[in-house]
Amino acid sequence: MSFLKKTLFAVLLLGLILLSSMAPACHANSAEPPSIVIIVPGAEKDFEISIGSGGNFSKARRTVKAFESYYVFYSRDLTADGDYTLRITTGDTTFEIKMDDKPLKKYHNTYTLNMKNRTLTRGKSTSRTVLLVSFRLIFTLLIEAGVFILFRYREKKSWIAFFVINLISQGALNILINTANPVSSYLIIIALVFAEIFVLIFEMIAFLLAVREKKAAITALYVILANFFSLVAGGYFITYLPI
Repeated sequence: MSFLKKTLFAVLLLGLILLSSMAPACHANSAEPPSIVIIVPGAEKDFEISIGSGGNFSKARRTVKAFESYYVFYSRDLTADGDYTLRITTGDTTFEIKMDDKPLKKYHNTYTLNMKNRTLTRGKSTSRTVLLVSFRLIFTLLIEAGVFILFRYREKKSWIAFFVINLISQGALNILINTANPVSSYLIIIALVFAEIFVLIFEMIAFLLAVREKKAAITALYVILANFFSLVAGGYFITYLPI
């Protein structure tokens, strides 16, 4: 087995260790999380959602991020004994959707509302997940590639290692971010900082093993700076853009 193949195998093994180590990081929580989060793409300013049973309804709290809104209900809003119904109001239009999806967990019930079809689906849509994960991953690769170029790495083997290592580390990180609650930005930022520590350790070992074009000290400095810039960019996107 060639040195490159041995190195790539070691990087993949480290990637598996990274995944198992980071898994709990994005689920840390110290405050009451929402019981229900409803994602509504392109909601108008007068768009409202209430939840209730019979004649008792509680209005959702709204958070807007770029092109979508989140409508949030907490456990204190879910006091009815019967089945829950969502009441959606926008402009002169009002309609209801019965929540047949049972049982509701105490926390972390995420749904996506399709206004065109007036349907509610558990979880985040696949197209949304692919779009956001791909956007964050590509943007991070561009940042770290820019730093890689500034450090004057030129060899083909170095660039192959760069893409393999970053696709594993940043891909895993962004997929894990996607599992987090979309409205708990400050908690996700805290989790991101801890997750970036695992990413830094993984990339430090992987780059030192795979990239031999320059001295180890220069490669180590690259890893530190690249991850610092990607952490800053990641924190910005988590604060202002959908997750």
